[in-house]
Amino acid sequence: MSKLRVALLFGGPSSEHEISCASAAGVLGAIDRSKYDIVPIGITKAGKWTLAADDAAKWVLRKGDLATVEDEGNEVAFSTDGRHELFLTDASGRRSLGVIDVVFPVLHGPYGEDGQVQRELEAVGVAYVGNGVLASERGMDKELSKDAFLAAGIPATPHVVLTEQKIMSDPESALEAIRGLGELPIFVKPARAGSSKGVSKVKTPDELADALETAFAEDTKIVIERGLKVREIEFAVLESRDGGRPRVSVPGEIVVKSREFYDFDAKYQDEDSVDLIVPAVVEPELLAKLQESAADAFIALGCEGLARADFFVTDDGYFVNELNTLPGFTPLSMYPSLWQASGLGYSELIDELIALGIQRHARSHI
Repeated sequence: MSKLRVALLFGGPSSEHEISCASAAGVLGAIDRSKYDIVPIGITKAGKWTLAADDAAKWVLRKGDLATVEDEGNEVAFSTDGRHELFLTDASGRRSLGVIDVVFPVLHGPYGEDGQVQRELEAVGVAYVGNGVLASERGMDKELSKDAFLAAGIPATPHVVLTEQKIMSDPESALEAIRGLGELPIFVKPARAGSSKGVSKVKTPDELADALETAFAEDTKIVIERGLKVREIEFAVLESRDGGRPRVSVPGEIVVKSREFYDFDAKYQDEDSVDLIVPAVVEPELLAKLQESAADAFIALGCEGLARADFFVTDDGYFVNELNTLPGFTPLSMYPSLWQASGLGYSELIDELIALGIQRHARSHI
């Protein structure tokens, strides 16, 4: 049986470039080489696609030493004739890298997670892992996703949405909307960023201006959420092979010990500041409701392949915080860890996602 040829796509122009490299390291180290031939494609911060090293150790996340994709003097691109052939161009000329069966993107943040790269892959007609264009766009935009959750009857975090233009043209109205959330603290977030980039917790009025500046450095639109005393409970969601309801994992919990909230450094640089509990202890009746809402949220955004559903659980209920359509994918990330605890190992999860991507492509190209 011939091997499938998988193009692993990582890096990219977003502020989550280094996290994407770490996710690629995980896949390179765990993918079953008896089933797949891997073509690693790194995308530089300037957006250039380049043939990258097939070396997990090169891309692994190290404290204080974050790997980045550099310009290696070559460029790769797909043919536009529908054959899914990948070509490399360098100083010696242009040559084929062969036909690609499926692309596995592990790109986080803008470009990789917001529908842009998915649109490019759709244009060349190649199969790919994960969510399509529209679900990616909705999932990346906190305003659009919260609107979809509420329309589906899923409780979403109390919030207001503001743009730079709104604040500049009518600052008093913007402040009034923020006051409508109630007492401090509040959280100020870019509407279209991930890994907690640009997020601030505002505990006093004097902190608001700096928080707005930090968020607007990442995006022209922001979401401001009411600060709640919560448990942070997460689920991994996986598309069903037979078209039925999505599969939902056991719960995980994030317990922040020495930081104000689960920020970028807590996620990737200061592991001692947070505990990731898998599986988490959740009362059975509440667990059933959360798992049902996780599947409903997946359906509400039109997701395919994978997503991670993040909830805030309060004393008297719960809210869906967000659905991450391309979650962190290192072996220690929450998404693979939740499936590991549910009986689906990391290598097997990679197999399943590749199979789902190929199945969707075949279904849409009948």
